[in-house]
Amino acid sequence: MTTIGFIYPDHAAEDDYPLAEQLLGGTAAAEGGIRLAVEHIYGTDKHAVAELLDLGSETRLADGAALLKKHEPDAVIWACTSGSFVYGWDGAQDQIDRLRAVAGVPASSTSFAFVHAARSLGVKRVAVAASYPDDIARLFAGFLEAGGIEVVSMAAADIVTAAEVGALPPEAVVELAVRHDHPDADAVLVPDTAMRTLQEINTLEAALKKPVLTANQVTVWEGLRLTGRHRLVRSLGALFRHVPDRSA
Repeated sequence: MTTIGFIYPDHAAEDDYPLAEQLLGGTAAAEGGIRLAVEHIYGTDKHAVAELLDLGSETRLADGAALLKKHEPDAVIWACTSGSFVYGWDGAQDQIDRLRAVAGVPASSTSFAFVHAARSLGVKRVAVAASYPDDIARLFAGFLEAGGIEVVSMAAADIVTAAEVGALPPEAVVELAVRHDHPDADAVLVPDTAMRTLQEINTLEAALKKPVLTANQVTVWEGLRLTGRHRLVRSLGALFRHVPDRSA
């Protein structure tokens, strides 16, 4: 059994994780099963710099790692995009280095998951369809650029809180991504783990004719990459239909 632990901020779209576990085959196989364990930390859910810096602080993530200990995870992921990229590339790297040290297992975050997933697919130019306010969305674009990914277009829906994002109906999620594609983009990226997206990815890729990377999708994929337990799953988009390079 392989267990991947996720530190998830507050409550919004965490039900994407049991869905992903089911699609990955779940825990049924004694040796080959995959368990996705989620524990929550709490802070304000406002998409603003000061609040996000607090949410992703060393103390809060250490609390999350402590909650995950009982699950004996093989890897730990900070399942928050904005609460990682807000620190910038070097700060986000320090964040996961500290998380790795306190958790005692390989660690990463959703922001790095986006970069690793894009590299794995050979994606070099992207369109960003963000739920965030414009200033926060621009920080995400800057993080991607620091990771060697060109952002050819960026849109910000100006949604202030994660709770509001979590309440978006499926058709709004689809509309956000489709409306903000760009003809020069190799893929469309939809950040924010507060947004339920797993059931919409194949619909989006069929409409856009290109890969779509979403926050909870890449977060789960990153955990599998770290543990070397990737599964091929048709229902989770192009990202899950090829075997990743763990060194990406």
